Amino acid sequence: MYPSYLESYKNGRLNKIVDEAFKMLESCCICPRRCKVNRLKDEEGFCQTGFKPKVYSLMPHYGEEPAISGKLGSGTIFFSSCNMNCVYCQNYEFSQSDKGRQVGFEELADCMLRLQDFGCHNINLVTPTHIMPQILKALNNAIFKGLKIPIVYNTGGYEFSEVIKLLDGIVDIYLPDMRYSDSAMAVKYSNAKDYPKYNQETLKEMYRQVGNAEIDSNGLIKRGLIIRHLVLPNNIAGTDKIMEFISKELSKDTYISLMSQYAPCHNAEQFKELSRRVTSSEYEEAQQAMQKYGLNKGWIQESGGLDRFAGINIKPLFKDE
Repeated sequence: MYPSYLESYKNGRLNKIVDEAFKMLESCCICPRRCKVNRLKDEEGFCQTGFKPKVYSLMPHYGEEPAISGKLGSGTIFFSSCNMNCVYCQNYEFSQSDKGRQVGFEELADCMLRLQDFGCHNINLVTPTHIMPQILKALNNAIFKGLKIPIVYNTGGYEFSEVIKLLDGIVDIYLPDMRYSDSAMAVKYSNAKDYPKYNQETLKEMYRQVGNAEIDSNGLIKRGLIIRHLVLPNNIAGTDKIMEFISKELSKDTYISLMSQYAPCHNAEQFKELSRRVTSSEYEEAQQAMQKYGLNKGWIQESGGLDRFAGINIKPLFKDE
């Protein structure tokens, strides 16, 4: 059955996964932060999120990768807060603050159905890591009400691979970041020293589940993995090592979105090495690293296209009502 979650719902596995995931919230170990707070009692850890998920915005999104957005848009839900702390985050307004509002499971399910009613190709969950159990609970409710478009798990990539294993047979499309190949850079700019270790383990698990991206005759992804890599100034991301990992540990047929949108947002200007845009030559070097390791599928800069993913207008939840 497609999407995969329909079969998991039908055979009862989704219910079991929801129960298992909620147990992890009692002494929270959903992500590598391992805060150990009791989020079932609304205690908050690093992500500043207790029991209920908080949503900042939902909308049909036309600025994602072409295989995600298609012609009708990706049904995007921007969740508030994050389990990372990137000094240059372009979404810092709600990823590192309490902006947004709490929603119950039924309301979150209705958000998914509303996006489906708009004609969106998929449900795009942006920054889902810290509220994965709550999302699955809402998904269960949404399926009962008629949800039937695939899930995109759009994550910064700071995950536990054993937690991602729970999503096998539920998520069809993974859209993770690979931010850093060096732990010193990860701790300095995102307060996540062990990011490369957990990121690489997680991507191996995602690839095991869904494999290379399957693109249909309309140019839409039906299932598979797309990796986003944001090129940073002064090679802070360690692009060459990331491309080597993808080529050798995953597949040369992996789809990569090589992003040139970096701008010194949030606190980036406090760091001289991050206080400017990426140059054309830096982006070309990143592109050459892809080619060096035989990676030729995905999306790279076209002439004049440095800002293809930039300038997204993210409006607060239900502002149009």
